[in-house]
Amino acid sequence: MSSQTNNKQVSKYREIFPGTFTMLNAVCGFVAILQTLDGEVINACWFIMLAGFLDVLDGKVARLSGVSSRFGIELDSLADFLSFGVAPAVLINSLQLASLGKMGWIIITTVYVVAAGFRLAKFNLYADTEEKKGFVGLPVPGAALAMISFIILSYKLWGSMQYGEWLVSMIILFAFLMVSQVEYDTFPETFQSKQGRIKLLFMIAAAGAVLIWPRLMLFPILALYILYGMIRELYRLFAKGVVKVTRKAGESETS
Repeated sequence: MSSQTNNKQVSKYREIFPGTFTMLNAVCGFVAILQTLDGEVINACWFIMLAGFLDVLDGKVARLSGVSSRFGIELDSLADFLSFGVAPAVLINSLQLASLGKMGWIIITTVYVVAAGFRLAKFNLYADTEEKKGFVGLPVPGAALAMISFIILSYKLWGSMQYGEWLVSMIILFAFLMVSQVEYDTFPETFQSKQGRIKLLFMIAAAGAVLIWPRLMLFPILALYILYGMIRELYRLFAKGVVKVTRKAGESETS
């Protein structure tokens, strides 16, 4: 009886570690909003980036400690909604680029927030089943970090936010991808397979590039990840269409 009690106490203590990273993730999202309201755009961007790093850590820590739970999944989604749904929308809305007008930007960013909420709710629904080996729909952190890294790149190259129409296009595209059935890879748990080793090499190369040129390389790498999922889905649909056409042709010949 005492051993069971001790095991429960140890389990509760272990739950603190991933929960701490999750709450720090939420704090970064909140601080990013405050920085946006103060006009500190780049600072807000880096706080959202830090939230992304903490989001990766809390998942890894939860799996390593063996304390993944429904409560942890729900808490993580709430933190992600703040840091990668609301915070980027507030930041982008504050820029109000291109000729959309105030109401236009409110509508565009609202669409993004709604899509992010839908995507996170869908992730929670399938967290224990379909999303173990891959993400169904573009992950919300991936969408947010890609847009934020584009802002960082723009300030690095031109000293201010340029090409607002690209940002508008990304918001619309990412909102669609988040609610779509396009599949995206997760971080592999092991690297024993050939595919896992190839992913490891790409991850090492990407991490090295980001460490050397963080402001220049973050957006291209995230954009490649998003484009890879889109191209793979188009190829899958094309191959599926070819199979259907071939099957129908074979059936007509036999008849």
